[in-house]
Amino acid sequence: MADFNKILTPGNYEKGELNVVIEIPTGSNHKIEWDREHACFMLDRVEPIAFAKPCNYGFIPQTIDEDGDELDALVITDQPLTTGIWLKTRILGVMKFVDDGEVDDKIICVPADDRNNGDRYQTLEDLPKRLIEQIEFHFNHYKDLKKPGTTTVKGFKDAKEAKKVITAAIDRYDEAHPENKMKKDTEKFISDTKKAFSDAAKEWKDSLEQQK
Repeated sequence: MADFNKILTPGNYEKGELNVVIEIPTGSNHKIEWDREHACFMLDRVEPIAFAKPCNYGFIPQTIDEDGDELDALVITDQPLTTGIWLKTRILGVMKFVDDGEVDDKIICVPADDRNNGDRYQTLEDLPKRLIEQIEFHFNHYKDLKKPGTTTVKGFKDAKEAKKVITAAIDRYDEAHPENKMKKDTEKFISDTKKAFSDAAKEWKDSLEQQK
């Protein structure tokens, strides 16, 4: 299996587009996690069926959250997505979350191209209120049978706040993987240089046209 942290980027998140790899489908009580050491998925545990996931659960490649894992994402779809696929999503917001004393925020998003519902979900406010309540209840209580009181949903914030969380997670990844930052800096330099040459060529061409 391909190493998603090597073949995928977080996506053009500043413009609202985010790449997400799915770990757990909607409705599953299997706690499937990406094993970064072996570059494959593993079943970490089986949760009580009462705490099956209310939405698809995945991670954003080339990010590190404050808990040391990849930054999590909750992907809202009408039908469950399959473990191991990746998709481009639209950022709606972020669920601020603390798990056993550690910040473990969840970015909330939807498929970037959802023709079934006409892309009607553009902000958190567009999601059904009952769905938000179910997500909040799930994450407040899904560990109650083993470690009650260890998870707390701190609230829901908009896409602007979500992008700040993503930026910080990308910075942590780059700090831990300096070769990745060097690669991005090189790619940006090449892109900027090409643009500069293209702009200069256009100006020269326009100048010649004006002299005719």
